[in-house]
Order: sequence, then C-alpha cells, then structure tokens
Amino acid sequence: MSNQEANRIHELPTIDDSYELSQEQTACYQRDGHIVLREVASDAEINAYEPIITNWVKSLNNQDKPLDQRDTYGKAFIQISNLWEHSEEIRRFVFAKRFAKIAADLMGVDGVRMYHDQALYKEPHGGHTPWHQDQIYWPLDTDKTITMWMPLVPISEAVGSMTFASESQHMGYINKMVISDESHRTLAGYIEGKGFETKSHGAMAAGDATFHAGWTLHSAPGNPTDTMRKVMTVIYYADGLRIAEPDSKARESDLKRWFPGKQPGDLAASDLNPLLYSRK
Repeated sequence: MSNQEANRIHELPTIDDSYELSQEQTACYQRDGHIVLREVASDAEINAYEPIITNWVKSLNNQDKPLDQRDTYGKAFIQISNLWEHSEEIRRFVFAKRFAKIAADLMGVDGVRMYHDQALYKEPHGGHTPWHQDQIYWPLDTDKTITMWMPLVPISEAVGSMTFASESQHMGYINKMVISDESHRTLAGYIEGKGFETKSHGAMAAGDATFHAGWTLHSAPGNPTDTMRKVMTVIYYADGLRIAEPDSKARESDLKRWFPGKQPGDLAASDLNPLLYSRK
C-alpha cells in the first residue's frame, strides 16, 4: 500500500463508537425477528463511503444482460459479495465495531464474526425479491445469525425497506428452496396459512438500517423509480459456533466459499470470518 493510499484510508471516518439500544428495541427484535434503527451511520459517514462502494460495485459487476432478459433472481438486484476483500477502504466500513456491536446486542451474544458482506443494488425498474429465508444458504445450525441492511441513498416509500413476516424466525428451517418464483409462491402461501403479520419499515434515510434474523422470512418490492436503490449488507453470526454438515447444494457451495479450509464440526472461524466485536 502506498503512502497516498494509507493517508486516504486514514482520512475516512471511523465507525467504532457505540449505538445504544433500549431494552424495548432488543425485545422487539427478539420477538419479531426484525427491526429498523435510524441513523446507524451519519450523513458524513455515508457521504464518505458510498462513492467508494458504488465504484467497486460498478467495477466488479459482470451482469451485462438487459433486465427483460434475466430470470427473477437476476432482475432483483446487482449482487457483489465480500467487497472488503477488494478494498481496504470498504473493509473499514464493513468491519465497523458500531454495526457489529448492534448485531451482538440484538442477538444477546458476547461476540460476532463476519459471515460476508454484500452490496445489493436494485436497478431502476428492477424486479421484486421473492420471499425467502437467508439461512438456507448458510452451513450453520443456529438461530444466532443476523443481517444488517443499510441503504446508502434515501429510499422512498415507493421503494421501501424489505417486507418481513414478523415472528416467522421462530419456525426455524422451513424448507430448502432458494430465491425463486417457486419460493415466492410457496412461502407466500405459508405466511398466509400461518397468519404471520407482514411489515415493511417504509421510507428510509441513507444510514438507517434494518436488522433481521437468518430465519426471518422476507421479500422486497421492485424498484419503480428511475434511480438505483443502493444497499450495503453485512451478515454476522455468534462467535464460537461450529460448521454444520451441509444438507443442500447451496450450503455445500457456501461452505467452500465462506469457510475455506474448514470442515463440518470445525469452529466457524476461517480467515474470512474475523471477530468483529467481543465483550470479553
């Protein structure tokens, strides 16, 4: 790294101070499986990091088909994972202790590790994201997983946050269906049959964030606007977990990608899974 690069990184804001949660907020998350928190990142922090993240998304995006020629998953968003591996500047954002401590506090655990980050940029007039559970992809047998979903630009009511099926996380592993038209139909019927309340947190400012459990059923509407919905996500899990035996192709693939060199039964702690926060 050159001195110029080091100075540029040093000038970026640190995001290590605490964001204090109330007991009511923690209880709400643990009951519903999701919550919205306002001003998790400041305007100054977003203004510093958003252009860097967006430039890397543009650089790494290899989607070249027009929207109308893609399948449902391809229409849902541009998806770029583990941007921190490419950029020390983004690493500074993704590894923020403030975000990781919120994740630990909401789950009620002593420490959290990184699973991976993802930029999810929903293009102008991009399609909906079907109903799904994130954790069907992750070879972890636990309910101590959580995703932070943070818009880097203001999101209008028309675009909105994701839509969550409140309390659905208590059902655990519902089925193995990956994100698809089939998962949307099947899980929409499941939600209706179980009588789960569905909730969107509506318009969000840049730097607001939702947090949701790995088993919480969720979807997202399409983007009816002419502007890109720019969102950065970070997935965390409780420190000390072990890798589960993969029971699907999706989990086999994730084991190879996100836990390199590890086997079922090993501690879930490869070089790609640093400890981002610990109370100890």
